[in-house]
Formats: sequence, structure tokens, C-alpha cells
Amino acid sequence: MSKIIAMAGKGGVGKTTVSALVTRYFSKHENCPLLAIDADPNSNLGETLGLEIEKTVGDIRENFMKDPQGVPSGMDKILYLEMLMNQVLIEHSTFDLLVMGRQEGQGCYCMVNNILNRFTEELEANYKYLLVDNEAGMEHLSRRSSGKVDILLMVTDYALRGLRAVGRINEMLGDLKLTVKQKGLIVNRAPETLSKAFLDEVERIGVPIVCTIPDDNNLLEFDMEQRSLLELDNDSPAVVAVDQMMEKVRPLID
Repeated sequence: MSKIIAMAGKGGVGKTTVSALVTRYFSKHENCPLLAIDADPNSNLGETLGLEIEKTVGDIRENFMKDPQGVPSGMDKILYLEMLMNQVLIEHSTFDLLVMGRQEGQGCYCMVNNILNRFTEELEANYKYLLVDNEAGMEHLSRRSSGKVDILLMVTDYALRGLRAVGRINEMLGDLKLTVKQKGLIVNRAPETLSKAFLDEVERIGVPIVCTIPDDNNLLEFDMEQRSLLELDNDSPAVVAVDQMMEKVRPLID
């Protein structure tokens, strides 16, 4: 059974960057097959990893709904959709990536979603680790039939607004019917010393800080140059912080 690491946080706090750095961590370790799932409709995890995204799971769903009779003659609908899903899976030398893409439009998607979800769960069984980069509402996780997350890493920047968004995400977990074994808070673009007001809010929310990531100019340079974060040096401050976090986190979920 895959160990599931899920990311959550409001837009703009660096959640996808952190997801890319976690992917980088696993890519540097042998015998750690990883499937990264970009479940944010504003999909850009592939971009931060230097991968070109041509089609998404959302594209498959929408195209099928527009023309449900477009299945090749003699082919079962389930086999056809699974064939298309294999085509959108991006295989890298050290991990694979599945991009969920756009949300559902109008109409009943039950049948096609059931097929796509079943395929995704069968696919996940081939990996030791599953990393899910979620949107703030965590809609993808709420639709998972397994309903299990080994560790939920909630990302905020150094601002009370982002931190309070984490608090709301934490409060909604019960409504999502998820079993979350471990939770941790990541503070991105953090100063050396966190203020008392910030720490008081962390205590109120009740999610422990597992990582503080300092400002790292390398991230901005790589973004401007459209370079993959997989190419960051090992001594880059953000890499060091995330690698140290993962060394602590892995024993908790393995």
C-alpha cells in the first residue's frame, strides 16, 4: 500500500514549490518509487519540475463527456478510458507525474469519474510513495475512496492570513471524512525567528511546525530562467530545509 503525503494550503504560499522540493528529495533516493499527483486545477507542478504537460485527466473527462460515443468500434469504454489515462501519465527517470487538470463542468460525471478514480487507485498501488499537491479545498482527497492520508503537510507563508487558512483547512478535515495519521505545518519564506503573534496562532491551530523554509534567491532565479527545481544544488537553503524535514517525516509514515 502506498504511503500518502498530501500538501495543502491557500494559493500563493509556495505549496507547489514545496511539492517540487519533496519530489526532488525522493528523486535523489534509490528504491523510493514516487507518483506525484498535481490535483490543483491551476496546475503548475509539472512546470516547476521542468516537464511539459500536454494533456490532463480533466481533458480526458471533458472530451469523453462531449462525445461519449466516440469510443473506437469494438473497444470497451473502461478499457478506452484506461488507455487514455496511461497516455497522460508522465514518466520521469526517478518519478512519475499525473496531472488532474480542470474541474468538472456541467452534467453528471459519475460514471467517468468512477472509472478514472478506479484506474488512479490501481495505478497508485505500483508506488511506494504518493505525493498529492492539492488545492485549498482538497476536493481531490475528499473524493478518494480510500480516505486515508499518512501525513498532511499544510503550507503557509510567514503571514497570519496564510496561517489562518491552514486553520480552516484543519477544521474542515472532519467534514471530508479523511483519516489523517499525521499532520505538520510548513512555514515558507520564514525569517530566522518567528514572532510571538505567529507562534501563538500556530498553538491555537494545534498543528506542529515540522519545517521552516528560509527565503531562497535560487528559487526566484530558477523561476525566471524556467529551470527545473530538480536541478537545484544540494546546499540551496530551501533544499536543505525540505531534505531535513523529509528525513524526520519518513520514519513517521514508513
